[in-house]
Amino acid sequence: MAKGLHIGLIGGIGPAATVVYYQRLCAAMRKHGARLELTVVQADLQELITNNLADRRTEQAGVYAGLIDRLKAAGAECAAITSLGGHFCFGETRALSSLPLVSAVAPLDRYFAEQGIGCVGLLGTRVVMRTRLYGQLVRTRAAALDDQIEQLGQTYQELAVAGVCSPLTREAFFVAGRQMVALGAEVIVLAGTDLNLAFDGHDPGFRVIDALDVHVALLADLAAGKRGLDSL
Repeated sequence: MAKGLHIGLIGGIGPAATVVYYQRLCAAMRKHGARLELTVVQADLQELITNNLADRRTEQAGVYAGLIDRLKAAGAECAAITSLGGHFCFGETRALSSLPLVSAVAPLDRYFAEQGIGCVGLLGTRVVMRTRLYGQLVRTRAAALDDQIEQLGQTYQELAVAGVCSPLTREAFFVAGRQMVALGAEVIVLAGTDLNLAFDGHDPGFRVIDALDVHVALLADLAAGKRGLDSL
């Protein structure tokens, strides 16, 4: 087995997502029977929200680049953004990054195709839903509730900032999921890394795939030396 990589995470966007990344990475590494080398840096959630809503990709990429430099200085060998919404400037960030950047979006298309899924319904930030995961799904069709994107996006933003989920907020996501299933979605994708707050431990009545799990599985493979960066 090849030597595993020291993983660098850009966290804080939001805090609950950072915690669940850490928990699930630790669990995955226990299954691998390997040691996790990990460093986390803190991004600013409000700064990200402002830049995301204004489509300030260059500005946010510059922020990320500085954080990635800190990860590299701490010994990290690759970096990942712990927010699908935070991937809105992924290309710009990769161009500036001093470390290889491990996307949470790119592996999803392959994963859905391998699962034989033809259509997925998306829940997440406004941009994620509006762009259908940044237009990166090629082999699987993505759907969203276009007439509810603003409302659902605001609800998700408030969830990420608060770090807790009320029963009313949970039901809003469950209702949206059921509507997308009725329109032909075979599975609902939690395309926002804080959505675990709403869905974990609850049965919404439809099939759910947490995009975070796909990203974590890839990062764990890299950390355990089961995959190399050249396989991405």
